[in-house]
This record gives sequence, C-alpha cells and structure tokens, in this order.
Amino acid sequence: METNKKSIIMVDDNLTNLTIGITALEPYYDVMTLNSGARLLKALEKKTPDLILLDVDMPDMNGFETLAELKKNKAYSHIPVIFLTAKIDSSSELEGLSSGAIDYITKPFSPPLLLKRIELHLLVESQTHELIEQKQELIVQKQELEKFNENLQEMVDEKTKTVVTLQNAILGTMANLVESRDDITGGHIERTQSYLRILLGAVWKSDFYREEVSTWDTELLLQSAQLHDVGKISIDDSILRKPGKLTPEEFTKIKEHAETGKKIIDGIELKASQQVFLEQAKILALTHHEKWDGSGYPNALKGEEIPLQGRLMAIADVYDALISDRPYKKAFTHEQAVETITKDSGTHFDPSLVELFLSVADEFEQVQNK
Repeated sequence: METNKKSIIMVDDNLTNLTIGITALEPYYDVMTLNSGARLLKALEKKTPDLILLDVDMPDMNGFETLAELKKNKAYSHIPVIFLTAKIDSSSELEGLSSGAIDYITKPFSPPLLLKRIELHLLVESQTHELIEQKQELIVQKQELEKFNENLQEMVDEKTKTVVTLQNAILGTMANLVESRDDITGGHIERTQSYLRILLGAVWKSDFYREEVSTWDTELLLQSAQLHDVGKISIDDSILRKPGKLTPEEFTKIKEHAETGKKIIDGIELKASQQVFLEQAKILALTHHEKWDGSGYPNALKGEEIPLQGRLMAIADVYDALISDRPYKKAFTHEQAVETITKDSGTHFDPSLVELFLSVADEFEQVQNK
C-alpha cells in the first residue's frame, strides 16, 4: 500500500463527474469524493487534503460560497482550490480566481489535462512550502548566529576591558614612578590629564580643529598623556630634584627628556601591538615643549608644524606648572596663570587654543581646587 500519495478531495453534485474524476485521479492520488460544500467542510475536520477540486454550480451552497467559508478558517485557508464549472465566460473565470481559487477548469474536462493541471499546481505548492521552510530555517539560523555574535561580542568586550584595565594600570605605574622621582610635581600627571580632557571638550564644542580631533580616540589620547614626561626617568636626581634654579647646562639636560621619552616609547613599540596608542604617547612626549613661535624644544617646530596633540598638552602642562610650588618660585594663583597663558598667546601657545582655554578656564580652576 502506497503511503506517499498526495491527497485530493473532489466535490461535485454530479455523480458522472465524480466517477470520471476518480477514475482519472485514483491511480496517482489518494482521492475522496463528496457531493456538497457542507460535506466538504465536515470532512475537513478530520482530513486536510493537498488540493481540492470544487464544483461551482451546486445547490444549497455553491462553490464560491464554499470557498469563502474555507478562507475564513485559518486551518483550511491555505489549501489550494481548483474550480470546476460548465461556465465558460471570462467574467465567471475572473470571479473564481478573484475569490481565491488557483485555477478554473471548464467541464466537461479532459482527464489528461486535469491530471497535468493538478500536477503543476501541486508542484508549485510543494516548492512554495519548501521555500517557506527554508526561509524559516534561515530565520532560525540568523537568530542563532546573532545570539552567537552577541555572546562573542560580550566576550571580546570583556577581554578588551581587561586589557584596557591592565594597560591603564601599567601606564599609571610608569607615570607614578616618574612622578616619584620628581617629587616636587606630585599629582601633575593626573591634573594634566584632567586639563587635557577639558580642552578636548572645548574643541568639540567649537569650530577650531574639531574635524581633526574627530578622527582621534580621545580616551586613548588621555591614557597616553600619562607618558608625556616619561623621559624624565633618565635624568639624574641631582638635577631633577635640585632645590633651586637650574644652570644652563642642567636645563639642557632637562630638555633631553622630550627626545628620551620618544626613544623609550619607541622601544616599547617594538614589542607591542597597540600602535595607535603608542603613536599618541610618542607625539605628546616629544612635542609638548615646542612653542608656537618656534622657540621651543627639542626640534624648534613652529605654528602648525607642532602636532595638535602637543599644542594642547603645552597649555595643560604649563598651567599646572604655573599653579604649582617650585623651589625657585611660589605657586601662581589661577588668575595669574590665566594672565600668563593669555600673554603668551601667539608666542608660546596656539592663539586658537588659548581662546578655547579662556572659555573653560573656570573648569581648570575647579580641578586645581581639588
């Protein structure tokens, strides 16, 4: 007994048509014949066929009315229906197709033609179901992939967070080591980071250099700012901690810390993969003592020859030096420091950045007071 045959229900109130139909179809399909729309609806409660052949002209409930009942029920609305009718006018055919039938076959029908039309429609229906199943399978696969990606991203984020935390800890340790040797500037690194963050915020709110800064990872820049004085680690304590003004020769030695800092970072770069971070640190270490008029060190760069990172760091670095006690001077007040930086606009500092500094000077004072 074959169990893989497609099933068809043929509904017609004419016994002759049912006999012709079952004779033609039974060798190929599992066929049930019924003589009314009402019996079809009852039969569907127990059996769902692959296709329905439905006579249009039946008493009590015609084919259009029967099909309308089928379409109301979600359990049956998907079953393909082919109308069988003796009407050959185009308006009747259009009405049948518009009501939801997939085909419209006139009677008396040719059994070979009926078989071929059924075969084609069942093939289309089968392929449609396969496409729907494939689509659903793809949706499930996509959902699983998205879930996997979310989990993977969480793992990557966690690993990245761990690496960044470790990186900050190492940088902080290096910075503290430098600062502990130059104990007259305690807290300098932390404060200059805060000043730099304030200046970067002012850049974002202005028309000065915003396009250039938008290409930076500002958090990476602020991390790297901790290394701007790393070159001081190579300076002799007798110079670094001298309780008085430096001689010209000693100041020459102090100035070497900019290039030394770059060389130290170059050495780290050879063994590290975070090239962007180290590049920023190198720029800050090398250029934060350059001056707008070209009188700075170590390379006497002038104007916009000085990288923007170095020009920003210069203001943060000098402001903190001015408001801090030194053996050779007492700390300036905030107002005196602002006045000095304003006076040196266009000589020591980029005039545009001085303008931004003045717009956020009160925020600098808040950091100083802490």
